Parts: sequence; structure tokens; C-alpha cells
Amino acid sequence: MVRLKLQITGAFRPGAARLDAVRKMPARSRQILRRMMCTALLPAVLAGCLAQKPTPPRVSVSDEAGAQVVIRRTADGVPHIEAQSWTALGYGYGYAQAQDNLCTLADAFVTYRGERSAFFGADAKPPTRATFGSPRNIDADFFFRLLDGREQTDAYRAHQPDNVRQLIAGFAQGYNRYLATLRAAPDTRAHAACRNERWVRDITETDIYRRLAAANFVGGYTGFIEALADAHPPAVQLGQAVPQRVASVGDELGNTYLQAGGVRDAGSNALAFGANVTGSGQSVLFGNPHWFWQGPDRFYQAQLTLPGQLDVSGVSFLGVPVVMIGYNRNVAWTHTVSSARRFGLFQLSLVPGKPTVYQIDGREEPMTQQQITVEVKQADGTSKPVTRTFYRSRFGPVVDLHAMSPALAWNGTQAFAVRDSNADNYAIFENFLRWGQASSLDDFIATQKRLAATPWVNTVAIGRDDPRVWFADIGSMPNVDDAFAATCTAKPLGAAFDAKMPGVPFLDGSRSACQWPMSKGSVRAGALPVDDMPSLLRTDYVANMNNSYGLANPQQPLSGFPRVVGDPNAALSLRAQLGHEIARSWMALPAGQRTLSALGTRVLDTRTMTAERFLPQVLQSVCVGPDPVVQLDKDRSGGAAPAAPQTVHLAAACKTLRAWPMNAETDSHGAVLWEAFWSRIEAIPVDQRYAVPFSMSAPLSTPDHLRADDPRVAQALGAAVLALQRAGLAVDAPTGAALYTSRNGKRIALFGGCSESGYFVSACPIEHVGAGKSDSALMDGAAIGNSYMQIVSFGPNSRVIARTLLAPSESDDPASPASAEGTLDYARKTWRNAPFDQADVEREENRSQRVTLTVPAPQD
Repeated sequence: MVRLKLQITGAFRPGAARLDAVRKMPARSRQILRRMMCTALLPAVLAGCLAQKPTPPRVSVSDEAGAQVVIRRTADGVPHIEAQSWTALGYGYGYAQAQDNLCTLADAFVTYRGERSAFFGADAKPPTRATFGSPRNIDADFFFRLLDGREQTDAYRAHQPDNVRQLIAGFAQGYNRYLATLRAAPDTRAHAACRNERWVRDITETDIYRRLAAANFVGGYTGFIEALADAHPPAVQLGQAVPQRVASVGDELGNTYLQAGGVRDAGSNALAFGANVTGSGQSVLFGNPHWFWQGPDRFYQAQLTLPGQLDVSGVSFLGVPVVMIGYNRNVAWTHTVSSARRFGLFQLSLVPGKPTVYQIDGREEPMTQQQITVEVKQADGTSKPVTRTFYRSRFGPVVDLHAMSPALAWNGTQAFAVRDSNADNYAIFENFLRWGQASSLDDFIATQKRLAATPWVNTVAIGRDDPRVWFADIGSMPNVDDAFAATCTAKPLGAAFDAKMPGVPFLDGSRSACQWPMSKGSVRAGALPVDDMPSLLRTDYVANMNNSYGLANPQQPLSGFPRVVGDPNAALSLRAQLGHEIARSWMALPAGQRTLSALGTRVLDTRTMTAERFLPQVLQSVCVGPDPVVQLDKDRSGGAAPAAPQTVHLAAACKTLRAWPMNAETDSHGAVLWEAFWSRIEAIPVDQRYAVPFSMSAPLSTPDHLRADDPRVAQALGAAVLALQRAGLAVDAPTGAALYTSRNGKRIALFGGCSESGYFVSACPIEHVGAGKSDSALMDGAAIGNSYMQIVSFGPNSRVIARTLLAPSESDDPASPASAEGTLDYARKTWRNAPFDQADVEREENRSQRVTLTVPAPQD
């Protein structure tokens, strides 16, 4: 008997069944079957089909071949994709993403397949930094073959609902359709950088599942790529002594950062204002991810519409077929990178003389082995296979952490396993899709709590006609509460590790009882129960700027959750403090002035909290006399030190800082110097930097009183002057002279600065001027900054009011107008009124760019 999935809008929706049999039927048989559908429905549904109603339920076979999809483009090249089936919707989205970003996508699929070494050699690196960092090709290949191979993708596919599967299948087909269209147009200039490369080829659904799994790992496994890819048992002799060096672990870990590609500026700003304070009767959401401007994890903006089932606008990562941040007619949401821990370590006690056998409850248990072979391109163009053997324990893959600290090496007595809480979290993108379908804020919240799938981010959301605003860090986390950690933490290494990375479960792997447990309220084995994760509903405002959950609203501090969720008493960053000040200043405006435009102006204000709070002290202590000087023999940020002690004159620098208006507008003179200076101040330990440390009793005004008389402060200013000289910049260079991007050979000056300098508006090359690593502030390389920005509220008659910016633009192809339009809008601070209703989209579309596609029938 043929099994059908019938998708019916309205109050009654029957359960889903697989469509495999239908897909395999000849096209003529499917046509006959469609004519017979109503007679096969349940009686209650049959009555609905026959009843004469103004708007009867719409019935469709959801992956029906021959379904059409229309792609309309509005300002900045944003596609609005409307389809007749889930497969067709994915088809249009895959086509549009490939049309705009083929080279980046094709390169990313090579990465996720573990084939970089075969095409580009072992020692080269991916062209841009991403959430998986910037590893050597061969390490990336082994990592993705190990953790993102067939077993993982099969499990991912098996756990998806039918509509997600159909979106994925359609996305792969649509990508291939665009690639075929490109190949058939040899005279076009589109994607000239990659179109003829061997590594640009058709993809399959498996490639999309690999891509989704890679996004899962951002808060866990991807922080350990090299440590996993290079892990191998040591050569040990029976009875060999191994020094522990536990006392040095904290110093050796230093500033290790294991999330979002190891980039601290990767984060976001999020503000949500309740209807009781907006003056409009509706809540307002502002979202601003500080994210990658290049590479596979950059955001892509689109509207996805399947009439009666989905109508959502926003952004997703490249290669992802659902909206991840955005809004529909009834809800809007955004994310910030969470401070909660999404992974844990286990210390294994090895059997003497057997470095691949560990002890569990007094019994020996061998690690399992897996051999993986990667093809590696040689200098002469030939290929050579390289094979490595990988090991797993019952707790997870074995990892060698000696690069963090010698005390964490795999040696004759110990090994370590890592577990990612999102490795088996297959509901992430189902969660995003359901949010896109949410009918209210309550519906949105219920989905988040039911699936607990949000991967490594906080969530801030609003709903239509709802005065409340929502903050939550509810998602996938290790089920390690404080009592469990106290019982199972490995000693003494766990305590030493915790001093530098508080909250990371570092457990005793010699006891089976120390595996993450299943508890009441856990949605998956080893997952923290929903009730143990923080959330907050307010009617004034909530905010998060990558700080801990504790101060989502300072009027109602949150606490009492397990340490794995974060430290509620952690210092609020200066960027976060500025965000709360922006929120309060907007709410303090007279009701008639509390507009979306006023909010848009405030969130793009380039004030810097470090300058407002500490610049006067620097001028008073360092800039004394007509020509202050400083003796400099070392760049304390790790930059190039002078060949010999050097006297640096500070008169010009002091003059610049006295005249500086303490902002980073493109024509502001002083922000470049301050950025170079403050990056060096950051090298002074916090407990030595301020006379008044951070205090929870004054979270929006501390720390205070920079110890500006510390000789290191004057030396930091001198080192900043030298750094600008190396970069060929004057000490009074305007922001746009150092901070810019290029589009079609033209330089576009930008504004803002790095989060560490206290800017709410973020634009931060990963190796920026003054960091001692590079003399370039170009945002076209490895850079993090304002990416997709949205201000969303709701109007009468079910209207959506949305203003957006996409700072990096839609396309990576210089031949496309969509590679520059969004960036130009952002540089001009020109918010775009984003059309949502179909009539508005049709009125604003560029009709010359409209594309209508038909999903082809599968081969019989």
C-alpha cells in the first residue's frame, strides 16, 4: 500500500508519514494518486474537503514533483522565496544561496567532506576563518571525517521530521540546478574565481547534513580540532614515571578560548523592550550578531514562504535551509553566544603499559579504534594517502591536550576524552523551523522548552500583542549540576582546570557513575533538565551582550543555576554595560520619541565606554607636560619589540586624544590610536588594572578608576604610537583610514571598533591595528563585526514592521551587485525597511531578477 504524507492547513493536521514510496512511483502514477487523495482521507477530513467554505483547507503532497518556486529580489539583493511545497522551498533557497555565494559554499562543502588536502595540500588552511577556526587542511580533514562522517549524517537524517528532510533534499537539488545553469552560460562573469575549479561540483543531501552537524559542534568539538586530529597514543614503557605539573595548568591555559572559532569578539548584542514601555502598544526587538564577514558561517538574508505553513524572514548560515535569526508575522527572535558550557572532559586512568586501555570501576576497558585515510595533494600534483588511527572511550573521542598544558597530555598514565553536548542534538534546525512557524510568544517559548535544542546561544524574543519580552539560555548543556560535579570532578587536575575555565565539567573517567546522567526533565541522555536553565520574562526590557545570564535585567538578577550554565556574578563587560545604558536611555525618551528610528540611531552610535570612563585619567597621568616621553623596551601585547630601548614622544598622541570626541565614526580622529592603546591595556591583569573592581552592587558603573599612574599605561600608549607608525598611519588617523572594506576595487570606510574596547558597535579584524599581530585593519580578511541587524515590531492589521541591515552584503561574488549594496547601506547607516507582505515584496522587487523554477521529477 502506498504511504502518503498529507499536509493540511487549519485546525486538523494528521500525523506525518514517510513519502519514500511516492518518490519512487512513475510520474503518471503520482498524478492519478493525487486525483484520488480526498477519498483516502479520514472521515473528518473528508467532510472538510467537501464542505463549502470561503477558504477551504489546502491539501498537497508536500514533496510533489512539478511544484514551482518563485524567487523575487528586493533592495540589497535579498531573495523572497515562495514555493508550493517544502521541497520546492528548499530548491529555491539552495538556488538563491548558490547564485550569490557559490565559491564560499563549494569550498565549505570540500571542508565538511574532509577533502581539503586532496585539492589544496595538507599544510594550507581554509581561505577564511570560521566557527571551526583556521586549522591546517589535513587536521580539518581528519576532524570532519572522524566526527562528521556517515554515522553522524545517517543519525542526523533519521531524526529529522519530513518537512526538514524535504527542505534539505530540495536545497541540494536547487544548488545543483544553479550550478548547471552556470555551466551552461560560459560567457557570464559570475563566480569567475571558482567556477572552473575541480572542487566545485554537485552536492547531495549528505553534504547538507554534514554542514548542519558542523554547526552543532561550534560550542564544543570545534574548539579541539587539532587536539582531536593529532591525538595518538604515546610510546611508553611499563613503570615509566610521568610528571603531573598540576600547579602550572592555570598559567599554561592562559587565555584559551574554545568557542566560535576561538574568536572572542564573536558574539552579539540583543535588546528587547516590552509593550508597556515602547509607547506603541507592541514590543520591540533589536538583534545584532557580531559575526564573520567572510566564509561559510556568514549570514545570508532571505524570506521563506510556503503559503499556509511558513512565512519567515531573517538569516541563516550559508548551506542551512532554515531561518536561524528573524521574524514571522507573530514573533521575532535573535541570539547571542552563550557563556554556558556545551562540552566536558573526562580524565581516563590508563592501565600501566597499555596506553589504549583504561580502567572503569576497577575493570580494564580497551578504547575502540577507527582508521581514517585522507588523500593529500603533493607538490608535483600527484596524490598520496595518509592514514591515522583514532581512539574512542565510552565517554567520547580521545583528545590530546598537551598544547594547552603538558599536564593534560596523553601519556602512560592518563588520557582524556571530550564530549560535546550537541553531538547528538539533532533537533536544532527543527527548532528553528518551528520558531519560524510560531503563532505567539507562548508558542515560541513552548517549542524552546520542549526541544531544548538551542545549541550554544542565548535567545531573546518578542510576540505580537504581548507586553512581555523573553530571555533564555535554554538549550543543550551537559547534565552536570554542582553536586554531581563535586562528586565526580577529577582530582587534582579538574580543580586546576576549573580555575581558568570555570564550569567546564572535568570528570573522573575511571567511574561509570561519572557519565553525564539522565534526569527528570532531560530531553536527551546527558542533557541538563530545562528547569535547571535560566529564563526571564519582563514587561520592561531584557538584554544580553554575551555576558552571563545573571544580568539579563539588573532589576531582577538571576542566580541559583548550576555552574555549567555560567557564573551569574561574572563581571559585566563594558560593551554590555553600554548596551544596558542604551536601553535605559531609549526608554527614558518621551513617549512620542521612543521610535524605531531613534533606537536605530542609538544602536549605531560609536561611543566607547573605555574612553568615556578612563580617558580623562590617562590624560591626567600620562599626558603631563608639553612633551611627555616614555622609555619602551617591550611591546607588552606581544608585538614586535624595539631592537633596543627606545624613547617615544607622546605629545602628538596626547594632543589627538584631548581633541578626540570619544567615538569611532569614520572621520573621527583618535579612535585608531585608542584601539591600539587599549588592546595593550588589556594585557594588564584585571586585578591590577583598576582601583575599583567590578561589583554586583554597581554592575553598570564598575570597574572604575584605571590605575593610570602604573608605568605600563604610559608604555602602552608609546607602544600604540609605534604600532601606528609600522602600519603607516598617523597618530591622528581617522577611523576610516584603518577600518574599511573593499568592494569592486573601491574602499568603503567603516565605523566602530572591537568589543574589548567597550564599543557597542562592533567592527573588529581578528588581527587588528595595535594587537601586535598585524598592521592591517581590513575587514575583508578574518574579521568579526556587526553582521545582520534587525529592529522588529508589529503593526495593525497583522503588519510586520522590520528594519534590517546586512553589513557584509548578500554575495561573495564581485560580479554581483548584491556583493556591495548591503555594505554601502551599512556604511551610510541607512536602515532598510524590509518588506514582508507579498504585495510589498512585489511592489519593491527588481523584476529583471525574478526567477521561477519547477522542481524536476525524480528519475524513474
